[in-house]
Amino acid sequence: MAAAAERTDELVREYLLFRGFTAALKQLDAEIKADREKGFRVDKIVDQLQQFVQSYDLSALRDYWSYLDRRLFSRLEDVYRPTVNKLKTSLFRYYLVHTVQTGRNDKAQEFFLKQASELQNQAEWKDWFVLPFLPAPDSNPTFATYFSRQWADTFIVSLHNFLSVLFQCMPVPVILNFEAECLRSSLIQEENESLRHKLFALQAESSRLKKEELEVEEAVVHHKLPAYVANMDRLGDSELDMTCSQRSTAHSLQSRGGFLSSFLSQSKKGPSRPAHASGASPTQTGSVLLGKKEPTNHQSAKGKDGTVGCKDGKSHFSGLVAGESSSLQQRQKRLQEHGKERKELLSKGTFQGQSTEKKTDISTAEAEPCSELHAEQVETSTKMPTSSAEAVGVRQEQPFIVLSQEEYGEHHSSIMYCRVDCSGRRVASLDVDGVIKVWSFNPIMQTKASSISKSPLLSLEWATKRDRLLLLGSGVGTVRLYDTEAKKNLCEISIDEDMPRILSLACSPSGASFVCSAAAQSPISHMDFSAVSSGGKSMNQVPGKLLLWDTKTMKQQLQFSLEPEPIAINCTAFNHNGNLLVTGAADGIVRLFDMQQHECAMSWKAHDGEVYSVEFSYDENTVYSIGEDGKFIQWNIHKSGLKVSEYDLPSEATGPFVLSGYSGYKQVQFPRGRLFAFDSEGNYMLTCSSTGGVIFKLNGEEKVLESCLSLGGHRAPVVTVDWSTAMDCGTCLTASMDGKIKLTTLLAQKS
Repeated sequence: MAAAAERTDELVREYLLFRGFTAALKQLDAEIKADREKGFRVDKIVDQLQQFVQSYDLSALRDYWSYLDRRLFSRLEDVYRPTVNKLKTSLFRYYLVHTVQTGRNDKAQEFFLKQASELQNQAEWKDWFVLPFLPAPDSNPTFATYFSRQWADTFIVSLHNFLSVLFQCMPVPVILNFEAECLRSSLIQEENESLRHKLFALQAESSRLKKEELEVEEAVVHHKLPAYVANMDRLGDSELDMTCSQRSTAHSLQSRGGFLSSFLSQSKKGPSRPAHASGASPTQTGSVLLGKKEPTNHQSAKGKDGTVGCKDGKSHFSGLVAGESSSLQQRQKRLQEHGKERKELLSKGTFQGQSTEKKTDISTAEAEPCSELHAEQVETSTKMPTSSAEAVGVRQEQPFIVLSQEEYGEHHSSIMYCRVDCSGRRVASLDVDGVIKVWSFNPIMQTKASSISKSPLLSLEWATKRDRLLLLGSGVGTVRLYDTEAKKNLCEISIDEDMPRILSLACSPSGASFVCSAAAQSPISHMDFSAVSSGGKSMNQVPGKLLLWDTKTMKQQLQFSLEPEPIAINCTAFNHNGNLLVTGAADGIVRLFDMQQHECAMSWKAHDGEVYSVEFSYDENTVYSIGEDGKFIQWNIHKSGLKVSEYDLPSEATGPFVLSGYSGYKQVQFPRGRLFAFDSEGNYMLTCSSTGGVIFKLNGEEKVLESCLSLGGHRAPVVTVDWSTAMDCGTCLTASMDGKIKLTTLLAQKS
């Protein structure tokens, strides 16, 4: 309730200020300052009572309890009245014990003089009137209990709990429910957003499946089979055997034949069982077209089986004629009818087939060329959809589905830092003009706080505990603690006048401390293009310090030793529990610090030139670094200087970043923020590019990074990135030199 009251007071203040009711605002502030209920803060009410006791102010104590009785206790049901009376009695006894313990018997006698008329008729006080006159009341059996520390602590806790329950259960005005309604609305919005993302994912998956089905359907050639083929399932086994015997000759002359060759007129030979595999129904044909890789070999194998089966076909056929002569004659008549129909349908193809094939047999000269022609056509049409289907099957699925991409355009100059907080709900961004924006993106993009710094800002970091706080490092040797909800600086500390540039800040996961990298002034500006174009490097080859500060007291705890010499530290990162700290420096050395011993555990030369960005891997057995030499390297932290993998990155991913304009104008920015970020499982990496973010797959076995997805959307070089995995759907941030920030929501496709 205390939080709701405080929040409501802020809203009323904001409303009065908006309406211009300054007199009412002043009166409200005065009333709040003199509020005897302390904004329903139980701890403050108890502290006020104890303060009256310790100052021996009996009148104020009685008056304050009477106020609480009139204002709060009188609203309770009668059943709670004995509890209130017991607490009042205990409070006065607590006062008396304190006066005796501190040797102020005069105050004890004063208490009984003023309270005699009220207490003399109460049975629980009749033994207490002798208290001021006892030489050692703490040893008296009647009073010994009240002089123990246990009784005093029990009384204070009981009073605290009673007031807490009272405030929790008392009826409140509608306006005080505003905070609860806001929280409920926020939870509903988050649930709606989560369901919307799931819907988008299902729609994307459904669209992808439909697209693949259409591709497969377009690839398959549908053959319109003659009427007699549709009636093949009405033929008996004998007819199938005889039809197969007709096809066996064609298989013996050709190594490859289509399904229509079985229906061409052939000399009658013995039966061959596998014929029905080549003469298939339309559905069977479709399954052949989209089947395994070797449909042709399969058919050839069937043909071979048919040829073998024909060797003893004559004897088998003779047995059928001898045993069932009457039924066989009827079936032969039906076959003759189908044969006539076949000849009519294939008469046109026969003339064309005779011009391409040699005549090998006078009796089959009209039929075989047509068989070859149709077989080749069908085989060609069969191969094409099969390869198409294989291509669809082999195609690699994208690891992520892009659900949405939104733009935040409140900045008007190049972005330096862009970071998501621990909860994944808010973003803090900083540009080169010193403008700080704190904004949310769920469910809609909305600026929560905005501030402009008079002095240049060089670094930014969210505090891990109480994530409403931001750490801001300036170019004049100060670090500020900024409250994003109150929209004001809570404190500002001076680091070192000789090293005014605060290059990097990192808050430990526990939130108890943060590290600060301070460096001396650079000989060149971070926006100076002439130094870069003339081949100048290592703008931070200047002395520097790495300091550890306490977040609560905002006091320096210690200074880390930097070997072989003090140098500017460009980037810092903690592991998940804050026991390890990795840093990248201007001298190209990566240093690993043990935060329990507060000393450098190991260091190694990582890059030629400066180290721009460092991060721990997902399993924290390795660290990744990007340097001025354009290398992206993975290092084993258990063996100093041992490379696990190394990749070359384009200059647009490592900086310095160049934005060209009209008349030869060029703006150059050296890297400040994070140059790469990982997904929730550490398998993919987001980096900068000239047109947007690029996601690479991390695979230690490959020598080249595999690009999986280009986010795009930017017209200027991207200078810093971040990847939040706090929500169900990953959120990628890419910030560019034109002040635009793209927020891309991704859904990972689980394999």
